[in-house]
Amino acid sequence: MSQKQRRGSGNREQKWQPKTKPNPVTSASASVDEAVTSKLGGLSISDGQVWKPKSYGTVTGSNAASAADVQTEKKNVDLSRIFLNPNLLENFKVDNSTYSLAQIRATFYPKFENEKSDQEIRIRMTEMVSKGLATLEVSLKHSGSLFMYAGNEGGAYAKNSFGNIYTAVGVFVLGRMFHEAWGSKAGEKQAQFNDFIERNRICISMELVTAVLGDHGQRPREDYAVVTAVTELGNGKPKFYSTPEVIAFCRKWRLPTNHVWLFSTRKSVTSFFAAYDLLCEEGTATSVCRALDEVADISAPGSKDHIKVQGEILEGLVARIVSHESSKHMEEVLKDHPPPPADGAGMDLGPSLREICAANRLDEKQQIKALLQKVGSSFCPDHSDWYDSHSRNADRSVLTKFLQAHPADYSTAKLQEMICLMKEKRFPAAFKCYHNFHKAESMSSDNLFYKMVIHVHSDSGFRRYQKEMRHKPGLWPLYRGFFVDVNLFKANNERAAGIAKSNNDIVGHVNNGSSTSTIDGLANEDANLMIKLKFLTYKLRTFLIRNGLSILFKDGPAAYRAYYLRFGALQQESRENSARCLMNGNVKYVPLAFVYISSLNSRAVYIQRKCGNRQLSSAIYLSEAEPFLEQYAKRSPENQALIGSAGNLIKTEDFLAVIEGGMDEEGDLATEREEAAASLSPSVKDTIQKKEGLIVFFPGIPGCAKSALCKELLNTPGGLGDDRPVQSLMGDLIKGRYWPKIADEHRKKPYSIILADKNAPNEEVWKQIENMCHSTRASAVPVIPDSEGTDSNPFALDALAVFMFRVLQRVNHPGNLDKSSPNVGYVMLMFYHLYDGKSRKYFEDELVERFGSLVKIPLLKPDRSPLPASLISVLEEGINLYNLHTKRHGRLESNKGSYVQEWAKWEKKLRDTLSANAEYLNSIQVPFEFAVQQVSEQLRKIAKGDYTIPSTEKRKLGTVVFAAVDLPLAEIQGLLNKLSGMNSKAEAFLEDKPMDNFLRKAHVTLAHKKSHGVSAVASYGLYLHRQVPVELNALLFTDKMAALQAQLGSIDDEKMVSKNEWPHATIWTGEGVAPKEANTLPQLLSEGKATVVEINPPLTVSGTVETIVFSNDVRV
Repeated sequence: MSQKQRRGSGNREQKWQPKTKPNPVTSASASVDEAVTSKLGGLSISDGQVWKPKSYGTVTGSNAASAADVQTEKKNVDLSRIFLNPNLLENFKVDNSTYSLAQIRATFYPKFENEKSDQEIRIRMTEMVSKGLATLEVSLKHSGSLFMYAGNEGGAYAKNSFGNIYTAVGVFVLGRMFHEAWGSKAGEKQAQFNDFIERNRICISMELVTAVLGDHGQRPREDYAVVTAVTELGNGKPKFYSTPEVIAFCRKWRLPTNHVWLFSTRKSVTSFFAAYDLLCEEGTATSVCRALDEVADISAPGSKDHIKVQGEILEGLVARIVSHESSKHMEEVLKDHPPPPADGAGMDLGPSLREICAANRLDEKQQIKALLQKVGSSFCPDHSDWYDSHSRNADRSVLTKFLQAHPADYSTAKLQEMICLMKEKRFPAAFKCYHNFHKAESMSSDNLFYKMVIHVHSDSGFRRYQKEMRHKPGLWPLYRGFFVDVNLFKANNERAAGIAKSNNDIVGHVNNGSSTSTIDGLANEDANLMIKLKFLTYKLRTFLIRNGLSILFKDGPAAYRAYYLRFGALQQESRENSARCLMNGNVKYVPLAFVYISSLNSRAVYIQRKCGNRQLSSAIYLSEAEPFLEQYAKRSPENQALIGSAGNLIKTEDFLAVIEGGMDEEGDLATEREEAAASLSPSVKDTIQKKEGLIVFFPGIPGCAKSALCKELLNTPGGLGDDRPVQSLMGDLIKGRYWPKIADEHRKKPYSIILADKNAPNEEVWKQIENMCHSTRASAVPVIPDSEGTDSNPFALDALAVFMFRVLQRVNHPGNLDKSSPNVGYVMLMFYHLYDGKSRKYFEDELVERFGSLVKIPLLKPDRSPLPASLISVLEEGINLYNLHTKRHGRLESNKGSYVQEWAKWEKKLRDTLSANAEYLNSIQVPFEFAVQQVSEQLRKIAKGDYTIPSTEKRKLGTVVFAAVDLPLAEIQGLLNKLSGMNSKAEAFLEDKPMDNFLRKAHVTLAHKKSHGVSAVASYGLYLHRQVPVELNALLFTDKMAALQAQLGSIDDEKMVSKNEWPHATIWTGEGVAPKEANTLPQLLSEGKATVVEINPPLTVSGTVETIVFSNDVRV
């Protein structure tokens, strides 16, 4: 069905019809009623409760029935079939006539873990938009909790739970928004809405933002929700509405929408990413929304203004690739569906969420009861999902019988396939089953009904599942927020035949239908391209303060200090805020974040003393953090920019929802585990099962000590801490193809640990290992030498020097790579260049993504002195020679070709230089015994499941300040020297100026963030790193400053225009004079206070468009 057809059928053609009420079923006896009532516990609403709100006239007629009447009707439902027949499931035997029918009730988008870095994703997104293949869609990330609603009978769900305070709050907020939107018609519209989404099997996903469910980045000013997804669940795999369809749906029902921007041209998408780079450190809702409105092709404001309802602290943006037709669809929807009115504005809607929670602080059940009672019967006539959680629990055998039974339809078969795979691979997930009270009337000995919650415990589960999807493209995605209704039943021969025929028809349709390799014309890998862009103002509160509370109270201020310094990852020279450093050719200043981080220590000690042994709850951490943030922000405008917004604290202690059992903020079913936030990446414990094998392999370079390490591991008493046998296979002693031999050995001993003693240097080998693991059910662990690496190679020159030095110490090496080999240097460079083009970050991230773990061999001492110049020189000489050789001869050996003599001279020079620096090379290496101990401990942790995926994400938390055209410094110096020799005024001015010391960089400013705005700077993103001709035609100077007058040329026939009134390049300023003062030179010249020297003929140079960033690298 086309998008247009689906939108039409979802919003126009469907007509509401009153839903017939089921006939009540009388109870078996008074004793049964009593038993059921007792099971319902505190949720039986009557006149004698602690608090009962007064009635408000927003619902009329039959829809105004009291909650007590509704509960009386529900008591008549024969729940005794569940409570008084506990053996129904036990007596239900799976045989050839047993079928299972699974229907997804609620789900949110699949969690896609990007395999590429953020920068690679941005480049791919820009490329796709530039070629007209797609549109970039960006939406605000409101800071709240996932809430899903599928109708009164379909259910209300949190991320991994239902029937708790989170879903009760969600239902109340959604119901109240109907009253705000529809006024006196709210009850009627609520009933119609419930009926519509249940008949059409639709689930509405929302971001639920309230002050009663715990703190995020800022306590919201209002309690609200915004719709983030609409999903059709009726036919097969869930179908998610496009954003234009979501907006059309929401405006029809007057539901709140999010702010969305579309970028459909190369210029707009590059401007967007540039705008984010400008604002990533200090962006707030006001500045971000304003900038995106200015650079986007289409802006569709949300019905809930983030600034008014949540505040200035913005969690982030979500950018994703959508169909290139989205812009056209969005324009049609915005035209055909104008923003709806709010008929309930100004009406007295009764007690607010916060007032109800404040008046019912006894326990969670009391708050749930009061919230559902206030929602009213027109929207929530059935409270059965909120019955006592213990009575909801079903036996674990539900899942077993579900998987053993015949699938009654195609969807059930696909869900069985998914669950079987996850259980077989032991993914970190739970499959919890509960009694389905909505189906109590239909329960019988051969017809059972349950609700299943698929709860993935960690992100590693999603990553591993995505790998499986690459091997099995037919797998359904693993969704977030995954709830399934399960029906186990017996079918007679006639019904079984009908099921079989129906399944054959469906499978045939699927097999003969359209390809599933594309989504809206996009390849799967592109259709799933998404990136989350968060803001530092939010992360300082959540990542830095909230997530570190457990460390502060468990391990003390010293450990907390280590935690927040790791967050900053600030180098020693960064301790002074005014410090400057040269990075990548641009001057970058250390951000004020360090000062902020440093000031946390005294606040941490204060909080710990105030709270004593009782840990400050993360749900109310802002009660302590906000006063500190406000105080810190008042110290300077720079501090205020870093903090973003502070001082508008909303006190929540009196109305915070009571959350029992340590449940986390998403309402997960399991009790919250104590998390030691030792890193900012999620802690993941993926146990390698002892009945599975383990392959330890080495993506390294000869000389990294892998053979010696394997020997030590092989002889370690107790192996890796379990009873699995350990064997080592040395690549130099294996005849034939090595990796197929490893696979054969593993098939012979599937539960063993194999040490693959051979270099595994590239993706081709890694792919072989992946396939081997997939076919033999083994796990693999990469072990790599630790090194800082470079932007183009995961191994730095000092590591390469040590590897070469080690190889030249060998004698009688089985692979003939030792001191007697004539071309050791060439072979080592060949291995080194196998990693060429991979940064250290990419190298480690790729291995973690593929294999889920990473072990590092300690190599060099951290306090070592720098690599001597002689070693740097000989290595760089060898690298240059290698590049010349391979460019001309490819993989031809060094003793052949045009550079035989050069190689012979360099090999001798290499040996002599390494020998001369032997003492240094020995001194910088960590002791081998220490390396063995560290590797052994890491491997034991992985085998036992006590492994945390390393945090390798590094990004520049810097602020782009302005866009400029960088000028070639040598040509500017040459021009000044020429002027000095040709013009006496220029000579007199320049003769006493130390230009060689001052003139380190020259540029023509295009736009400055403070002077011209974010969007002005971002508009040059399209031309980033492009060459542009710049004509320099005059030198203007005073005794305090000097600048070259510039005229910019064009890029792709597009004239480059500076936002400055006078384009120029400042070349000198006197002490205490800011460079921006050079803007006044033309005015001073007109007043006779400046001198001009014409450059005739003008000098034209080639400049590069760049953005100037003030920052430092921090680990996040």
